[in-house]
Amino acid sequence: MTLDPVHFEGIATLARQVGDEVDDGDHQGFAETVWEEFLDPLVVNGRPVLEPVGRRFRGRVSVEDAALCERPYPGSHGLDSGTINPTSYKNGVVMDVAHAAMGRVPTDLDCHRARTVIIGVHVDDDALRFSTDWVMYDEGYSRRRVLHLGDIDRKHYTEGAVHALSLYLAESEHALAHAEGIDDLLVLDGPLYPKELLSWRDRADLAGQLDEQTPRRVVENYARLVEGFLDRGVPIVGFVKNPASRRITNAVSNETRAPWTDDAALFVRLLERHEDGERVRNELTYTNWFVSRGGADRTFAADGDALGLDRRRPPEDYEVTFFPIYDPRDDVLYTVEAPYGLTRDPEVREALRTQMLAEVASQRGPPEAVSKADELARIGAEEKEALRRMVEREWGTDRTRQYDDLRWGEEFF
Repeated sequence: MTLDPVHFEGIATLARQVGDEVDDGDHQGFAETVWEEFLDPLVVNGRPVLEPVGRRFRGRVSVEDAALCERPYPGSHGLDSGTINPTSYKNGVVMDVAHAAMGRVPTDLDCHRARTVIIGVHVDDDALRFSTDWVMYDEGYSRRRVLHLGDIDRKHYTEGAVHALSLYLAESEHALAHAEGIDDLLVLDGPLYPKELLSWRDRADLAGQLDEQTPRRVVENYARLVEGFLDRGVPIVGFVKNPASRRITNAVSNETRAPWTDDAALFVRLLERHEDGERVRNELTYTNWFVSRGGADRTFAADGDALGLDRRRPPEDYEVTFFPIYDPRDDVLYTVEAPYGLTRDPEVREALRTQMLAEVASQRGPPEAVSKADELARIGAEEKEALRRMVEREWGTDRTRQYDDLRWGEEFF
């Protein structure tokens, strides 16, 4: 059933009413105020939660110049993990399958062939005992194991927890297994640390879950990954395609009403440029690096508790630093994260910024190594369905279905 023209026009009329009332003409001025008065540093309850690394500035570079510049890191690795999405079965099992892979520039077939596969399983039966040992396969290039999530409370966020823990464990285990072979640059597809897990601390129903063995193991993997790269002097960054942090907007809202839904919207305001009323589309814009100690990033701040994990380097080395890149061609904002143990060095900050700007300019999206990893790790819709049907046959049970599965198909979420 399509929307009748009369109803479409009715909705348009309502939208015009809203547009007449909402005036964002002063948002640019307020964004400039935030930039000039709030971010050097941004203080909440007497604690600096965000501050510049070095000089605070905004920069721009032509897309063509950035794409053609000499790359500080001619070779790079990308890391990603794909899943089939959490699936509940009539026998009480909640399951997800995570599949991690690395891409490399220039291409390395052995690197691309290696995979880490984890089946995350939650079932309310303490008597069950799964073999959780690693099993090598594909002539030793890949390994697989079952992740039994018996320590996750069934009452809380079961499907989301199974998904997050399976994905992050596969990704971090794959990175740790191959870290010693990386001597150029590692780019994670996503943040430096597993922020989805760290954000559980702010949810009363989930905070206690971070004390359990599996979530702590996942978080520790990322801490050890950062440590290892810092120890060897090899750069590691996280490329965040859809930044959703509210560390700045929440802090600003404590003093005055912030008109943006998240920090990305604020940075777009600060970095979008116009000439003669049109958006300038041939230049990438960006800012300096910032140290972030708010929100999920507070866990690995120098004064954070790191979940009680042993930090083998100075605590400030683990702090999250980031800078945003705005690509006007598609009107999107990305952020790049790296540990302060790297970015305290001005030459490293400049090299990483140059590399990431060159990647975005030439790829019109994530770095090439990340795109390769995404292609390798992604589990397609047909493969997901085939895997779910295979599990149904093997277990002699069916998935738990709802009406929306019939109406929209099982990939609607």
